Amino acid sequence: MRGYLYRDRTKLSAYSKAMFALALQKQGQKEQLDMLLSNLRQFVVEDNENQTAYLKLPENCWWLWYGSDIEANAYYLKLLAKTDPKGALAPRLVKYLINNRAHAAYWNSTRDTALVIEALADYLKASGENKPDIAVELWLDGQKQKEVSITAADLFTFDNKLALTGEALQSGQHDLELRKQGAGPLYYNAYLTNFTLEDPITAAGLEVKIDRKIYLLKEADKTVEVSGSRGQAAAQRVEKYERTELPSLAAVKSGDLVEVELEIDSKNDYEYLMFEDFKPAGFEPTDVRSGYNANSLGAYMELRDNRVTFFVRALDRGKHSISYRLRAEAPGQFSALPATAAAMYAPELKANSDEIKLKISD
Repeated sequence: MRGYLYRDRTKLSAYSKAMFALALQKQGQKEQLDMLLSNLRQFVVEDNENQTAYLKLPENCWWLWYGSDIEANAYYLKLLAKTDPKGALAPRLVKYLINNRAHAAYWNSTRDTALVIEALADYLKASGENKPDIAVELWLDGQKQKEVSITAADLFTFDNKLALTGEALQSGQHDLELRKQGAGPLYYNAYLTNFTLEDPITAAGLEVKIDRKIYLLKEADKTVEVSGSRGQAAAQRVEKYERTELPSLAAVKSGDLVEVELEIDSKNDYEYLMFEDFKPAGFEPTDVRSGYNANSLGAYMELRDNRVTFFVRALDRGKHSISYRLRAEAPGQFSALPATAAAMYAPELKANSDEIKLKISD
């Protein structure tokens, strides 16, 4: 049976390849194991900016047992824990799985949650990360702010936070340094909230990114062939516009129609997100009622006096776009604050686009 599986390995899913490779490792079939590891490596997608990695599975097979993204990556982590626990790929896979918890403490089901916890336990034991013995110092601008020790006894309970607020952190450039002594890896996160006077405001984001583009719409003469009353071919005019992207400080005329497109890039699967686009003051939406408008994300659109807000129930990993239309009205030069993205129940997940300035002539 092992010979049949190895012969037909190219027909196996990535999930099945990981399970088969685990069996090969247990039986000491090194040559065949190396081949399966090489086959699986072709499905790996690495995100250097986010320091994550995952198996890229075929689309539209989520309802099959081997189409579970979480379970497949859990089995791949179990395999790496047996073959290369201290390599660069395993910790990136761990971070991806941790980031893709659906409800903070678990994943999508009891089954995939159990598999992930088992895989994480295998990795911790194999890599030795469950037995650290390190001392960590945090220095800010040459001054030591905090010192902690991390051992197996207090791995999950040690004091792991340093917060600087108000006058403790002046404006300007700062250097935050972490110094480690001892055996074991050190993981850290840094968050900064600030008030800025920069003009224009530039884009920012990591886990989720949002890019706003504004297009001038010019009506184009478009006809299509339709069936007439007697079945004859008849030409019928349809609504069609040509889009021209507007750079910052571009000028439009009062009455012109523009389209705002929010391009969203998500590195993980998320739920309950809010996207707010702050419109330039001289423009007004063409829609007059809030509600669902058949957009690709199934988002609820809410029209407010200074912004248009989209509420998204579920956002899959990958690139998406959502758009709406404005009409130029009041002459003048106006600034549109950046469009923002935020998780409604996890405020640390946020992003913003660039600011844009537009002119309206009478």
